Amino acid sequence: MIAAAATTAGAARRLVRPERPFGWSEAALVLLIIVVAVAAAFPLAWMVLSSLKTPAETMQTPPVWFPATPSLDAYDEVSGVITAGRSFLNSAIIATLTTGGIIVTSLMAGYAFAKYRFAGRGLIFGLMIATMFLPPIVTLIPLYRLVSSIGLDGSLAGVIVPNLANAFGIFLLRQFIIGVPDELIEAARIDGASELRIVFQIVAPAIAPAIAALALFAFVYHWNSYLWPLTILQGNGDAYPIVLSLSRLLSYNRGAMNTGLVMAGATMAVLPPLVLFAFLQRFFVASMVSAGVKG
Repeated sequence: MIAAAATTAGAARRLVRPERPFGWSEAALVLLIIVVAVAAAFPLAWMVLSSLKTPAETMQTPPVWFPATPSLDAYDEVSGVITAGRSFLNSAIIATLTTGGIIVTSLMAGYAFAKYRFAGRGLIFGLMIATMFLPPIVTLIPLYRLVSSIGLDGSLAGVIVPNLANAFGIFLLRQFIIGVPDELIEAARIDGASELRIVFQIVAPAIAPAIAALALFAFVYHWNSYLWPLTILQGNGDAYPIVLSLSRLLSYNRGAMNTGLVMAGATMAVLPPLVLFAFLQRFFVASMVSAGVKG
């Protein structure tokens, strides 16, 4: 017994890898990460700090990094220049409904491409992937004429409906659905589950990190979308999302007197995507790790 214990202990020691010393290469990597992180966070930090400055501080040369007496007056003034509440509601409606539509259509189409065998599947999938390489400006005019012909121009529906399906979303979820065991799906069919029930109660929970990552991508993209809402809404200010309303702040700004006002509006506009990312970041990281392991 003593010999067996000694053998087990020796094997355990062999399995434990010695820690690698922290050398110059690791230090350089950490320094590079810090530099990149600071460079990425600097515009956001400058925007928030500028929104708290007085007009005199925003005009001062050399620039003042930190406000002497932080003030929220610029945030109060934003609502006097634009209808901030209505604009935020419009953005929330556009981003939420579009994201929900993309998740549903991508999940169903991705399931069909991953688990069904039908004639022309490869060709149809290839054509769909090819649409990802088309610049949005190429399809802008045909899409506008199509939406106008069905009477949706100038409305939130005209902004939302053309974006309810997304080639990238279908491609992303298809790649994850391929990894769902066919035996699990066949067992559900034998138990009498419908295809929709299989998609939403079996496949969807199995690829939850990928769905969360897609939701994050879609929400941020459509929250920040500018060209298509500007084209289809045609000056209907009541339907403007917050990104379009911010352009009014830019035109309102003269010189540097109202820089704090513009920065306050931009800070308000960027908060919802940041909050969503804070909630979904663990799913986003999990989806990236899973994709890396599969790759």
